[in-house]
Amino acid sequence: MTLLWLAFAILLLPAMWLLVSPLRRAQRVYQAQRDFEANDKSNEQNVAIYKRRLASLEAALERGDIDQARFEEDRLDLDRSLLEDTEDLKRGPLHSPASGRFLVPLVAVVVVIGSVLWYQQHGAEGDLALYAAYQESDSLPTLIERLEGEAASQPDNPKVWAALYPIYRDAGQGEAALNALNNLIDLEGRQPSLLAQKAQVKFFMANRSITDEVQALVDEVMEEDSREPTMLGMLGVQAFEGGDYELAIDRWRRAIAGMGDSGSAGALREGIRVAQQRLGVAPEAQEPLAEGPGIRVRVSLDESLENRLDADTRVFIVARDMEGELPPLAATRVTLGDLPTTLVLDDRHAMSDEASLSQVREARLLVRVSQSGDPAPSSGDMFGDRDGVAVGSVDGDPVELVIDRVLE
Repeated sequence: MTLLWLAFAILLLPAMWLLVSPLRRAQRVYQAQRDFEANDKSNEQNVAIYKRRLASLEAALERGDIDQARFEEDRLDLDRSLLEDTEDLKRGPLHSPASGRFLVPLVAVVVVIGSVLWYQQHGAEGDLALYAAYQESDSLPTLIERLEGEAASQPDNPKVWAALYPIYRDAGQGEAALNALNNLIDLEGRQPSLLAQKAQVKFFMANRSITDEVQALVDEVMEEDSREPTMLGMLGVQAFEGGDYELAIDRWRRAIAGMGDSGSAGALREGIRVAQQRLGVAPEAQEPLAEGPGIRVRVSLDESLENRLDADTRVFIVARDMEGELPPLAATRVTLGDLPTTLVLDDRHAMSDEASLSQVREARLLVRVSQSGDPAPSSGDMFGDRDGVAVGSVDGDPVELVIDRVLE
């Protein structure tokens, strides 16, 4: 932080110099303006022109070129013109060059002090201190000590508690972890992800049992977000401990579908493998686990199109982005004889590294029965599509995709 304030001070020095430098030239500017006003002959020139034009009018009146009424009118115009020309030349007295010389530095100091106070209230000084704590700590005890000091000095910064919580949790300090999490919830609100982590901590502190308090948290989270991965992972542990391995596998699969942490997902996959072994089912016989968010889809053939093609005719199922700007996000293939069938499209079915289902929130599903067996469409192929399909958890009812048209 010291280096930061020094940098601010260094940047302020040239700014202060630019503000003060006009005061150094004030005497020269004052002298130049005074000399200009002293040598200004504009008024004398305007009066001389007025006199010449008035004499011309009087001569015209004496010659009889104009009458008295015209003379009076033209003279009134001359008088008005003289007043207008000389009015703008009236000048107020020059102020002393020393006038207001203390105001600019005073304003500069007030701006600097105000900026510092504003930054302390609304700036990221606390986050910088948190970053420094990580950078300057060479061991876990030192880091915990530094973070606890930051928590004492800036208790209203949620990032401090978010940093302390996982450290306490992984160190087995349940009460400290719970306290950090409660502070984080107070600051961030009762978000499902935070409540799920609180339920998980209390679950393990209660020797992996669902207490009334844990159940209340489960109910609140599941009402807000039934696909919350931390909660599903905890409920999977409960089912596994109770011997309900099929339920544990189902919950862990649903948790993996919504997880972004590959380490946690790997641990759940290992748990699924163990549960499958206890069920006496070889892991290879199970459907591969979904990778990231996806779409569960049921593909069927409309009755009006049955018996048109052989059962071994290829059926291509493709997911594309709604704008059609990316390569296919996912693609798989079955045969006509497999229909109706239910399957999951996810990142395992991506055709390139540049495009996958996890990159979008909605997709367009297309299914096509290819007479030629080639991916390219041709006349006589049967097809169906569906727009605006949400990408997310693959649990629950599948999306219905019906082959109901023929390509002309």
